[in-house]
Amino acid sequence: MPQSTFGLGVLASLVSTYNSLRFGRDSMEALMGQVMKVSVALRKTSVPWNDDEPHPQSYYSYDSAASSWVSKTPSDDAAQTVDNGGIDSIALYSWNIDFMLPFPEARMKPALAHLGSLTDSTPPDTAPVIFLQECTPSDLVTIAATPWVRERFHLTDLDATNWATNHYGTVMLIDSRLPVTAAFRVHYSKTRMDRDAAFVDVSLLGKTVRLCNTHLESMALNPPFRPPQMQILARYLREGDVHAALAAGDLNAIQPFDRTLHADNDLKDAFLELGGKEDTEEGYTWGQQAATKLREKFGCSRMDKLYFCGGAEVVKFERFGADVLTEGKEESSQIVALGFEKPWVTDHLGIRAEVKIIPEKNPSRL
Repeated sequence: MPQSTFGLGVLASLVSTYNSLRFGRDSMEALMGQVMKVSVALRKTSVPWNDDEPHPQSYYSYDSAASSWVSKTPSDDAAQTVDNGGIDSIALYSWNIDFMLPFPEARMKPALAHLGSLTDSTPPDTAPVIFLQECTPSDLVTIAATPWVRERFHLTDLDATNWATNHYGTVMLIDSRLPVTAAFRVHYSKTRMDRDAAFVDVSLLGKTVRLCNTHLESMALNPPFRPPQMQILARYLREGDVHAALAAGDLNAIQPFDRTLHADNDLKDAFLELGGKEDTEEGYTWGQQAATKLREKFGCSRMDKLYFCGGAEVVKFERFGADVLTEGKEESSQIVALGFEKPWVTDHLGIRAEVKIIPEKNPSRL
């Protein structure tokens, strides 16, 4: 389906539903119901993978001489041939850029500008890695056209080939100084919303560090699918010779069982490990920038998290992305008209963690 046709159809449906929410005629369940209908219409009928199993994929590096992104095949040899340049830490940024709002380019461009300014200040011994959720195919075009992304990062996806739907999905930006030794996706069998976990292995200090970007199931539906999704994810975080593993994204943590999903799967929660407390403003990542009616109904929550295991030490954890606003006067006014106090680019704050990779796989201090 052409992007222009896709965008207009989705926009018409979602604007109508957002307006219902704005005037109190409907619920969040109705909004997500509309989204799920669109997702079903755009779901792929034939895919090359088996659910809950790794499906290898390529990644991309920008070739400035050819002025194009070039497909790369991950290789174990990369770990032996690429010098990390003294890198021993990762700065991980994770951000959900709401795909349900209109004007994706006018929102993604300032979001990327904000991320670019944040990663510019990364110390030389630290490699920035960016996880984005709820990207649309047009978002991928915007990301791939961004100069600083081309200059400094690998990309996992240029289009929706590796997603279960042509509607939305996840993408990772990996510091180009990091050798990529594996890239694969695991599509969850238990999902109503085409969710998956994207994995990239990089070599750091001669060890395998596994990175995972995921978007867990939304809403409080029965049976709940976030627990089985986390079980699948955790299984691959601990696979084989993985020395350290970091998993982050929009985990949609809105029910009591979500508070223990990390412990249930023998993982650490970065925010809690550094002294953070549940039900505090410092931890909330969703609600502050939601439509006013949604915030009044659901309050704020800590939806976005980073879990880790193995030889990793999280030394800093913080939020970012507050009050990043949509470009364009007309675009901004239309978003505000949907019931928002400001024309925010997304309803989520991002999370950022500084993670040091250390020799011991299971250090006692963790």
